[in-house]
Amino acid sequence: MNGDPVPEAQVRIPLAMMNRHGLVAGATGTGKTRTLQGLAEQLAAHGVPVFAADIKGDLSGVATPGEASEKLLARTRGIGQDWQPAASATEYFALGGVGHGIPVRATVSGFGPLLLSKVLGLNATQESSLGLVFHYADREGLALVDLSDLRAVLTFLTGDEGKGELKALGGLSAATAGVILRQLITFADQGADVFFGEPELDVREFLRTAADGRGIISLLEVPGVIDKPALFSTFLMYLLAELFEVLPEVGDIDKPKLVFFFDEAHLLFRDASKDFLAAIVQTVRLIRSKGVGVFFVTQTPKDVPADVLAQLGSRVQHALRAFTPDDAKALRATVGTYPTSGYDLERVLQELGTGEAIVTVMNEKGAPSPVAWTRLQAPRGSMSPTPEPQIVAAVAASPLLPTYGTAVDRESAREILTAKMQAADARAAADDAAREQAKTDAELARQRAAIEKAEAAERARRRRMPRRRRSASTSVC
Repeated sequence: MNGDPVPEAQVRIPLAMMNRHGLVAGATGTGKTRTLQGLAEQLAAHGVPVFAADIKGDLSGVATPGEASEKLLARTRGIGQDWQPAASATEYFALGGVGHGIPVRATVSGFGPLLLSKVLGLNATQESSLGLVFHYADREGLALVDLSDLRAVLTFLTGDEGKGELKALGGLSAATAGVILRQLITFADQGADVFFGEPELDVREFLRTAADGRGIISLLEVPGVIDKPALFSTFLMYLLAELFEVLPEVGDIDKPKLVFFFDEAHLLFRDASKDFLAAIVQTVRLIRSKGVGVFFVTQTPKDVPADVLAQLGSRVQHALRAFTPDDAKALRATVGTYPTSGYDLERVLQELGTGEAIVTVMNEKGAPSPVAWTRLQAPRGSMSPTPEPQIVAAVAASPLLPTYGTAVDRESAREILTAKMQAADARAAADDAAREQAKTDAELARQRAAIEKAEAAERARRRRMPRRRRSASTSVC
């Protein structure tokens, strides 16, 4: 559109190009969530599973048919959309069970030192030191299931029993280990313990389809953990990295095996180390060949590092604001990333209405399409959240609940090290008792020897006494 919409000029992303990644950006209230919902619904309708984080809870409306209204139908007719209400097959998940969904847990070992360092806010030295701790635990067969296991390893290494082990690790000082331990304690006190444990979710569960062939939309509930943005964003990166590890290479395919929507993407990159950013770039670059598409959803493109932006094929840019000098600078930077077009993008990006966007996508040949001022299609599901009783019933009926619903606490590093330290304490107590007994025995021997010496001296004295004195002394006359 350029004023009024032109229904005949449809802007589409070929299904095969959805694994070339993309960006949905725009200021708050411009329609990003509805764009995400519409993309997810259409992908699922074509048999492509979708994963998305439901930050505010309103994406859950995909599971409920939308309601028609005169305003909605007038809008959809104006853009040539044959709108019909429809519900999508939906599975609900929740980090650590904080929410109604199937609990998504990860082991500390699976999460790894790089991602955990990002969550804990460790510097480069502390990050490398944490890597040594993971290496030690792996070498010693100490399973790191939850945060208490990692705390147990650090407590052991900084205690009397583990001083030798700590010294042998090299490059890990007791002071640095102490800092990491304190950070872990603070992190656990904030309620993060619930996100780590077993059973660990198999990320291939996100690739399921419904019996009728539709892709299942997996929604991760996060309202209860939005006060832990670093953990939320890093956990999503963990899920993406796990997908990269477990999925086989498939090359270019007719449709993706999964499309992963990374909402509030700026949280992932905030205060990220160089190593962490490098890991993100590598994952985004290579996961396309595993048949997975990744869409970052954020407020401005500048929230996403340039190396990551360079990997994104399709862009949906909603309206931007320019109320401050920083906003104006971000607007100009955004305009500079688009191909030359007939639009005055610096002006248009500030004039876009809700549900409108500047779009450029990958065509069938993998080349970017011309920039288009687009009015996006309306989602077929409800734009309001699905009622809570309906969500609870869906979770209770889920085939995944028996497998992942109940936490499991198996023997791991904490129990092994506790037993080891208890055995060491028992040995120390036995050694102390043996030393005390030896000391007592030595004192008794000394006293016995002194008595025997005194008796021997008395006998010798008696033998040396004159016979007459002895006789006189024993006379009774």
